[in-house]
Amino acid sequence: MSHEKVETNIGLMMVLIILVISIGGLIEIVPLFFLKNTTEPVSGLMPYNSLQLAGRDVYVKEGCFGCHSQMIRPFRAETERYGHYSLAGEFVYDRPFQWGSKRTGPDLHRVGGRYGDEWHRLHLTNPRLVVPESNMPGYPWLAEKFIDGELVATKMRALRLLNTPYSDSDIANAPASVEGKTEMDALIAYLQVLGTHVSMRR
Repeated sequence: MSHEKVETNIGLMMVLIILVISIGGLIEIVPLFFLKNTTEPVSGLMPYNSLQLAGRDVYVKEGCFGCHSQMIRPFRAETERYGHYSLAGEFVYDRPFQWGSKRTGPDLHRVGGRYGDEWHRLHLTNPRLVVPESNMPGYPWLAEKFIDGELVATKMRALRLLNTPYSDSDIANAPASVEGKTEMDALIAYLQVLGTHVSMRR
């Protein structure tokens, strides 16, 4: 088959392009399903509890992923600044994962436990109270909006269909466990668990 025939027949070219991309995609993706370190959770990894799950939804809703990645690359410059590089098994229960590539702000994958809850509360209310050079906007309204416990339980049921190991009691207790909690509380709980399941930290 000559190049001229392919280049002058747009239909044929489209079919061949789709064929090549499909084969390449299968070669790249299919082996990942058979590697344990990409499909099984790291040791000790637990699915988000009800408050953390609600906080993750707040993180997504407020577009935090637009400025913060959650994936530390295996380069010295990154591991010295942020901690141990990210492992695929840490994201097994993240749907969708929040890797990202934009870093207007720092990577957050190992932020869990680095700062206290009150630091996060001040930072989310007015970032310049704790980081004077920050250009991050404040999110004071999160302290005024309460979590809908029934919605959290519904999300947990949906995630269980995707093999997240939530028990019946986890789901039944979700509304009570987030009662009276604000979106600020939930987001802080989510941030405090990020990257805490890998002990190899700086």
